[in-house]
Amino acid sequence: MSGMTLSDLRAVAVVAEIGTFRGAAKNLDMAASTLSHQIANVEKRLGIRLFNRSTRSVSITQAGEALLSRVRPALDEIDAALEAVDHLRSTPSGTLRLNTSDGGAERALPLILDFMATYPSVQVDLVTDGKLIDIVAQGFDAGLRLQETVPRDMICVPLGQSESFVIVASPFYLEARQIPASPGDLLKHECIRARLPSGSLLPWELERNGEAVLVDVKGRLVVGNTELGATAARRHAGIAYVSLRAVELDLENGTLIQLLAEWTPPYPGLALYYPSRRLPSASLRAFIDHVQIRRKSLQRETGNERGATD
Repeated sequence: MSGMTLSDLRAVAVVAEIGTFRGAAKNLDMAASTLSHQIANVEKRLGIRLFNRSTRSVSITQAGEALLSRVRPALDEIDAALEAVDHLRSTPSGTLRLNTSDGGAERALPLILDFMATYPSVQVDLVTDGKLIDIVAQGFDAGLRLQETVPRDMICVPLGQSESFVIVASPFYLEARQIPASPGDLLKHECIRARLPSGSLLPWELERNGEAVLVDVKGRLVVGNTELGATAARRHAGIAYVSLRAVELDLENGTLIQLLAEWTPPYPGLALYYPSRRLPSASLRAFIDHVQIRRKSLQRETGNERGATD
C-alpha cells in the first residue's frame, strides 16, 4: 500500500462509476492512457486486479468492490470538507479587523456601515491608533490611512475622496489685522499650532501651481489636534491650519474665513491597504470590492457635477 495517494483512490472510484477509461479520463481532466497507466500501477502495488478490461468497457472486480466499499465514504467526507472550506473562502463571514486613526475612522465609518448592511455575516473590529503600526504583526486584515502614508510593500486601494487642509481665522480676529496675502504674511500673525500623535508639530505645508512652501509659523498656543485648533480659531485665538471637513459649516455660516485658498489644494485622501503577500479572506475581498465600487460611484458623481457646470 506504500505510495498510494488520494488521486489514486479517486481515480479508482471514478473509473468504477463511469465504466470506461475514456469517460473517466474526461471527468478527471487527463489523458485516457495516463489514467489506464495509473490504475495499472495501483493494481500492481496492491497485488490484485481491481477491474476487468474489455475493448469497450471496464467492470469492477470483487476485490475492487471491497476496496471501494471502504474508500467511498472517506472520499465523500473529504469532498464535503473541501466544499465547506471553499464555502468559507468564497462567502464573506467572520470578523474583519481594520486599523486606522481617529480621523480615518470618522471618515470611513459610513462606508463600513454600508458594507456591513450588505454583508450581515461579517463583523468589523475597527481599531484606532494615533501612530502608523505594523498591521501584519498586530494581526489586522487591513488598514485605512492617508494614501501618502501607506507603506510601500502594501497593496493600496484609494477610497476616492480627496482631502484638504485649510487656513482659517475668525472675522473678529481679522478685524483689526491685515489679511495675509502670501504665505510669508502668516509670520506676522498669531498662529495656532497642532501636535501630531508622534509628538511633533503639524507642519504648515502650502502649495500653488507646483510651488511648495513650508511655513514655520509662530504662536503662543499649541493644541493636541487640529480639531482643537479649529475650536481655538472660533474663539478668536488666531489663525489655524485644519482639515476642511472640520470647518465646512463654519465657512458656510461665516464663523470662520478661509485664507490663502489658492495655497491649499486638495490631496489624495484615505486608502485601504493590506499585505501583498497574504491571500485576502473572503470578507476582506468583499470589502475591497465594496471600496472600489464606492470609488467608481464617487467618480461618476464628480464627473456629472463637472459636466453640469462646464
